[in-house]
Amino acid sequence: MGPNSAELAGKTALVTGAAKRIGQATALALAADGANVIVHYNTSAKQAEQLAHSILQAGTKAWALQADLGDPAQAQGLLQRAVQQAGPVDILINNASIFPPSRLTDFTADELAESINVNALAPLLIGRAFAAQRRPGVIVNFLDCRIGDYDRSHAAYHLSKRMLFSLTRMMALEFAPAVRVNAVAPGLILPPPGQDESFLQRLASTNPLHRHGGVADVAEAVRFLIRSEFVTGQVIYVDGGRHMKGAMYG
Repeated sequence: MGPNSAELAGKTALVTGAAKRIGQATALALAADGANVIVHYNTSAKQAEQLAHSILQAGTKAWALQADLGDPAQAQGLLQRAVQQAGPVDILINNASIFPPSRLTDFTADELAESINVNALAPLLIGRAFAAQRRPGVIVNFLDCRIGDYDRSHAAYHLSKRMLFSLTRMMALEFAPAVRVNAVAPGLILPPPGQDESFLQRLASTNPLHRHGGVADVAEAVRFLIRSEFVTGQVIYVDGGRHMKGAMYG
């Protein structure tokens, strides 16, 4: 177990989109600190079951739980299903997202709705159910370092993450004092599916530190927000400073 295991021992975390990539790394980091983990997935059943098994083998409890967060009804019911399996949930990590290419000039209403449903509405619905437990807890939403810039090649996604940024601050006010709500905004962390590390190396010069990060950097930011009991409504950019380019005082 890690250095924060005493703080998380016996706590239960629900991590959405936990079967792969950053979600998986976050779930493993919380388990290493002693937390029990509910591994949410949509289509990645095999990876989710493997992750839950790995967590169990390491000494904490784990459950794999399927839901399509593009369906508001399934998102609405996810927390209750998690509680039925694992008991009260102490930590909610809203990591699951979709990243379809689209442009403002041609995305359809359905494409925009799909991004909003998964990337913004689902975190809100799950978060409301989490707060309705009426017990102390922590929510960490996953944003994107480009929310202060403009990703014109993923316009619907960009709008949905901007919405989640606003929801993070609104939830921090509405769910206080029992529940703290913060966010992490990763930058150059993992290459897109099908790409390798050379993709990251080519883009390293786009941030002030001239390098890329790793999933451990994101997990450490999540850990910080979980254990920092006087922090709410904040966003930690794990992006090598990229978010400041062109917006030094924004």
